[in-house]
Amino acid sequence: MDQLFEPQLRATLNVIPAYTWYAGPSGTLTFVNERSAAYLGLPEDHPLRLGIESGAAWDSHLPMLHPDDREATRKVWSDCLRTGSPGEATFRVRGAEGNYRWFLSRAEPLRTDDGILLGWIGVNLDVEERKLAEVELRRSKAYLADAARLSRTGFVGMETSTRRIFWSEEAARIYGYPPDTQPTPELILQRSHPDDLGLVATALERAAQDGSVFDYEHRLLMPDGSIRHLHDLAHRVSDGAGNDEVIGAIVDITERKVAEEEQRQLTKALRTSEMELRQTLDFAPQLICVFGPHFEPLYANRTCLEYVGVSVDEWRQGGAHTHPDDLERIKPLAERALSTGVPFETEQRVRRGDGSYRWFLARYNSVRDDDGQMIRSYIACTDIDDRKRAEERLREENVALREEIDKASMFEEIVGSSPALTAVLSRVAKVASSDSTVLITGETGTGKELLARAIHRRSQRASSAFVAVNCAAIPRDLIASELFGHERGAFTGATQRRRGRFELADGGTIFLDEIGELSPEMQIALLRVLQEREFERVGGQERIHVDVRVIAATNRDLEAAIVEGAFREDLFYRLNVFPVEMPALRERQDDIHVLVEYFIGRYARKAGKTFRRVSKRTLNQLRAYPWPGNVRELQNVIERSVIVSDTEDLQVDESWLSAAPRMESRLGLAGAVAAQEKAIIEDALRACGGRVFGASGAATRLGIPRSTLESRIKALKIDKARFRMGTKRP
Repeated sequence: MDQLFEPQLRATLNVIPAYTWYAGPSGTLTFVNERSAAYLGLPEDHPLRLGIESGAAWDSHLPMLHPDDREATRKVWSDCLRTGSPGEATFRVRGAEGNYRWFLSRAEPLRTDDGILLGWIGVNLDVEERKLAEVELRRSKAYLADAARLSRTGFVGMETSTRRIFWSEEAARIYGYPPDTQPTPELILQRSHPDDLGLVATALERAAQDGSVFDYEHRLLMPDGSIRHLHDLAHRVSDGAGNDEVIGAIVDITERKVAEEEQRQLTKALRTSEMELRQTLDFAPQLICVFGPHFEPLYANRTCLEYVGVSVDEWRQGGAHTHPDDLERIKPLAERALSTGVPFETEQRVRRGDGSYRWFLARYNSVRDDDGQMIRSYIACTDIDDRKRAEERLREENVALREEIDKASMFEEIVGSSPALTAVLSRVAKVASSDSTVLITGETGTGKELLARAIHRRSQRASSAFVAVNCAAIPRDLIASELFGHERGAFTGATQRRRGRFELADGGTIFLDEIGELSPEMQIALLRVLQEREFERVGGQERIHVDVRVIAATNRDLEAAIVEGAFREDLFYRLNVFPVEMPALRERQDDIHVLVEYFIGRYARKAGKTFRRVSKRTLNQLRAYPWPGNVRELQNVIERSVIVSDTEDLQVDESWLSAAPRMESRLGLAGAVAAQEKAIIEDALRACGGRVFGASGAATRLGIPRSTLESRIKALKIDKARFRMGTKRP
């Protein structure tokens, strides 16, 4: 074949306005024209430029092809060599700059007159623009199909001369037919609602006759009995040569129609509900008022109008009915409630029509729209005048609160009459008779379990069980069995079925102490029980329903634990229905004297001793001490003093009461000055990333109870949040 590669053959291949090449009978690539060589970036002396057979097989040139195209191209070329037949393939070739372009390559065998194969001549046509156009066309079709599907819009057309109907796949789907269904008027009318059949038939006939424009809504009755609402619109088009078509769109507006009907029904129901609500409010014994977004008067129920002695129009004109002394106190609370949207309640006096005042418990609440804008404010006032006057009489008569909370009373050993404790007991008295979940918070030793038992005794469940569970005292691998019970064989050692604490408390109250110590898994399990009031024993499948009131307690800051990812936010809100915070003993200094006398009486009887008095100096020392262990620590100190005292005057060893607040620590923090103490705590918080509790918390690092550490952090005014490396939520 060398004689074929004379200059005129190379010149011929070079002048062809395409990328040409020549290969030997075996497929060895021998020559590429100048256009191909320039695209590939071959040097002037490259063998392929000169037409010198290098002996390299065609496969050696595959690296210039795109990796995704090599196998298909090799197969086409192998078939050509095997059969001696022409062939073509589309592939991407890398140019001198490293970029790929699409080529359509055609290979033709070159033979002698007697059919002997001399070689192969190939032409590569640049089809890059065509390929890009094909990709863009496919993308546009896909976008159009998606747009039609998402908008529930199908496209239809009719040739007026032949009455042949054509439609898109989405149109077929809307009518409930397979995508490849050939539409006919009969198929369309078959789906039309009987009440709309005439309307659709007329529209089709007019479109076929004169190409009339139509725009109307109708219904489809689907085979499953459901109804779809369609909006059909079309217009006439002509190509100028007498060929007319009617083209248009059908839009599935079922959701809109359903929403409109629901809105109509809702509006009707709201109007009815509003009328019924007004009638109901008029019969309510409370004074109920409704105000607009700017606190303008909108409505007052009949009870309110009769009490203040005005008409609706007079009331809407405004005017103060609250006692002036209460108005200044309530104003900032109301303004804060309006700005934050947080409801609140307060006690206030309201003037009646004859000019006299009565006490009311007023509850303020606001309603906001989806954008957080306040649209209504509601105030409901309940008459508590008799209660307030009774309280005043009790104060005037100086009735000792200690008599009300004696062991025979509802609060048993909860001793004291300080304002902080009185407020707590007042809240307990209100919630005790309900079944609401109560979350009791407070430092260690404040008497949270006593308060829980008091709530139970005052409730309607007092005759049923009160089951207390210390969540911190039960190993993590046993807590599920303790709370929910287990079936026989559920785990090693489970030799028989055991009822859990929730079952034992059925009909009564379960008290979950140290709730903040539950593992994340048990928090999820407890949340499910609170939501569904059902659970399964460990290893069992039977769903057990219980009627249990839940009272939980913790000395941890659960909101901080939520931020640190140690406690679930949804569980917190399930528990925090009615929060009660037990005050620390340092906030109840007025109760210390009463508590001292109470504990002396208890332990003196046990010890067979009599004490006539406690010195004023001792009482002052007890009052000055911060009591990090709260009532429990005071109880221990008095019991110890009763044991060691030999006279009728109770003596308290001063060494038991440090002049400065103490911290019990294996690191020797006791006796350190406040600055040193603060530095040590801050170093521990910094090392633990701001975490106070848990195995990696600062309390463990310092070797002290976390309640003690929390107390010291609060006393030393340490901002533990600034040491946190990051936060996460459950």
